[in-house]
Amino acid sequence: MVPCLDEAAVIVAALTALAPLRGRGHEVIVVDAGTDGTGDLARPLADRVLRAPRGRAVQMNLGAEAATGDLLFFLHADTRLPEGADRLVVEGLARSGRAWGRFDVRLSGRHPLLRVIERFMNWRSRLTGIATGDQAIFVGRALFEAAGGFPEIALMEDVALSKRLKRWGPPLCLPETVIASSRRWEEKGIVRTVLLMWWLRLRYFLGADPRRLARDYGYRPDAG
Repeated sequence: MVPCLDEAAVIVAALTALAPLRGRGHEVIVVDAGTDGTGDLARPLADRVLRAPRGRAVQMNLGAEAATGDLLFFLHADTRLPEGADRLVVEGLARSGRAWGRFDVRLSGRHPLLRVIERFMNWRSRLTGIATGDQAIFVGRALFEAAGGFPEIALMEDVALSKRLKRWGPPLCLPETVIASSRRWEEKGIVRTVLLMWWLRLRYFLGADPRRLARDYGYRPDAG
């Protein structure tokens, strides 16, 4: 499923890239919380388009509840899957005996620092067992429900879900890469964004209120 907040500029390309998966019988659900017409653009290219309040965790939980499959896949609108992602996930889970996981990530930009950042993201994820939304998290429905879904917090919902899922075992870390947009690093400055995200993550692990972290990040899930 694809949570969206004002993604009209990218949603058609995102869903067009998922057309082969739909052709193989996989369900594509868009959960829209914005006001820029993303839902209208998505409707011809998705199986379902839902409306939800702003907040990625709320949106993804709603999409998971509406989904009919036994394996849930959470994908950002600006992230592209590798070819045959469905086969890679199903075969990887069966081979490893694990029930959830994520892909390695590659950032879309060309700046050399982005190569360092993506390698660190993948290494850190393997070391800690924490997956981020940029890495396209997938999880069996039964485990997702047993874990209580995404904690409905303003920021770090992917980290919080990973911590819940780790109680049942570590993630499957697929080496194939998803391509995630580097726009947030490029728009705000690569070094500045990295330092900000490290600072926010440290504060989260030390118990800071996710609502305060979201404000400091510049994200207001309750705006509008």
